[in-house]
Amino acid sequence: MRAAIILKGYPRLSETFIAQEILELQKRGLSMEIVSLRYPTDNKKHPIHDEIVVPVRYLPEYLYKEIGRVWKSWRRIRRWTSYRDVLSVWLRDLRRDLTSNRIRRFGQALVLASELKNDVDHLHAHFLHTPASVTRYAANLLGISWSCSAHAVDIWTTPKWEVREKLENCKWLVTCTRGNERYLKGLAENPLKIHLVYHGLDLEKFKMVNRKIERSSCVRLLSVGRAVEKKGYKDLLAALALLPDNLNWTFTHIGGGAELKQLKRMTNSWDVPEQIKWIGPCSQEEVIKAYRDADIFVLASKIAKNGDRDGLPNVLIEAQSQGLPCVSTRVSGIPELIEDEVSGLLADSGDIEGLSARLHRLIVSTELRVSLGTTGQNLVRANFNFHDCIENLTLLFGLPATNGIDNVT
Repeated sequence: MRAAIILKGYPRLSETFIAQEILELQKRGLSMEIVSLRYPTDNKKHPIHDEIVVPVRYLPEYLYKEIGRVWKSWRRIRRWTSYRDVLSVWLRDLRRDLTSNRIRRFGQALVLASELKNDVDHLHAHFLHTPASVTRYAANLLGISWSCSAHAVDIWTTPKWEVREKLENCKWLVTCTRGNERYLKGLAENPLKIHLVYHGLDLEKFKMVNRKIERSSCVRLLSVGRAVEKKGYKDLLAALALLPDNLNWTFTHIGGGAELKQLKRMTNSWDVPEQIKWIGPCSQEEVIKAYRDADIFVLASKIAKNGDRDGLPNVLIEAQSQGLPCVSTRVSGIPELIEDEVSGLLADSGDIEGLSARLHRLIVSTELRVSLGTTGQNLVRANFNFHDCIENLTLLFGLPATNGIDNVT
């Protein structure tokens, strides 16, 4: 098989789990190329991106900027026997979703199908919304199979009619939480197409550390994630503001995001604004160092107004792999990773007082931090080893198993 992996953007700092997967497929012998719907916007990239040595193709991000490329592709494809059927599908979709984005998806699909021609046997999309639409149209134009990795926002913000039709049309789909799996199987005519594949963690990069047991005068809190509604940073700041004045702590945030400026303005008015540090996007090495330097990791995930939500945030798995005790919320797949009071502490989503109380408990108790951090670390290393998690995915791509697994579950 030669495959094309269709991504919304590449490379992206926030999607190391995708880069990790692509690198492993490369190592296991999958012949492939990467197709990106957008040009990169991050100023940095992770070392893992340098390890990926497959061709990368960029489609027209805005059709009018490369109208000649789109026109040339259309003139070639309009003669294909598959064109009328795919055009009919797209027009039906357009009537239900009359947006410029839907038009752009079809234009990108024309370019993708035209330029790939006979070079690939299979297309695979990451995310069930825009990338899967482009992939579906292009695969049907080419008359080849396609598949999808569905994650979080793409599942919960895509209309049910569109999810159903994509599930019917694709060859198979993988998703990263049991909650996602249940929801998608409930919409699928053939639930056997849908497979649970946790992202897992490359434990070679996130090596086990023995955290020093210290009774520090200042407890260091850390969060890593995009400053967007579903990450719950406004709730987190409100929870921090409720902590007693006699507690000595700092909070550091790593990541970019649309809400970052607003969050900074909120903390500038605090009596002690230097307690809060906004670092911005960092490389994976810098993030790993931050995990090891911190005392508590916190992520206040919630369901956004448009239905967007986390799946199982990789940063929680990463933090736990470093023995860092975690405080989070009961959203999506997070309880699949963190058992409350055993391997971490969980508050209900939006429960600011409950979140603050759990942070308070961890700040004042070194023993609790050590207990939760150690248990969480052991569970992650036992259950979320990336090389075990990816076995089912490699089988779906027709690659041989390496750990003795001989059937897809």
